[in-house]
Amino acid sequence: MHLNADGFMLEAMDEADELWAQTLSEAMIEKSARGGGDVADYLSLKAANDHVREAGVRWLFDTTVALAAEANRTNRAAITVETDDEHRFDFGNSKLSGSLLRVRQTVRCLTIEAGWTRAPADGFMRGGALACARIKHFGIAKEDEELLLKRRDDLINWFAVEGENARALFDAKSVQRHFQIFLDSRF
Repeated sequence: MHLNADGFMLEAMDEADELWAQTLSEAMIEKSARGGGDVADYLSLKAANDHVREAGVRWLFDTTVALAAEANRTNRAAITVETDDEHRFDFGNSKLSGSLLRVRQTVRCLTIEAGWTRAPADGFMRGGALACARIKHFGIAKEDEELLLKRRDDLINWFAVEGENARALFDAKSVQRHFQIFLDSRF
């Protein structure tokens, strides 16, 4: 994920993404030819949204992993990173499917879980979000934060949740702030 000052831009698709896009495109053309335009429109929108969701989660995780790698390289911080790409978690009244990232240093642990609803039984996405994320600091709950991936002014960004609304832009500096809390020995 390439970050710019206003948000992020999507990376070029890899071979598997291209194959999926081609298969989906063929299915949409077939549905349209048989009068299934609504279904084709839905499938097209879902595929586009899923790609944006995956890119948003990847940016959040990659930014955090890059900070951990840099700390290990420059400070010999002995930070370990674990991921789980088949993670399910509760977010409000919804059940989200997505990924989990754990960054550990001795007893310290920074956990990021991110995902979205996949089926009607999972509930609905809060505030019209494309994806949701939660950042947790083991033993420092006051620093935990919830995020919503939202489209605003034709840009897609992560926003920190304040109360019931997505308010503050959550950018690379925000990720750095959480990583500094993770490293800070005062907590």
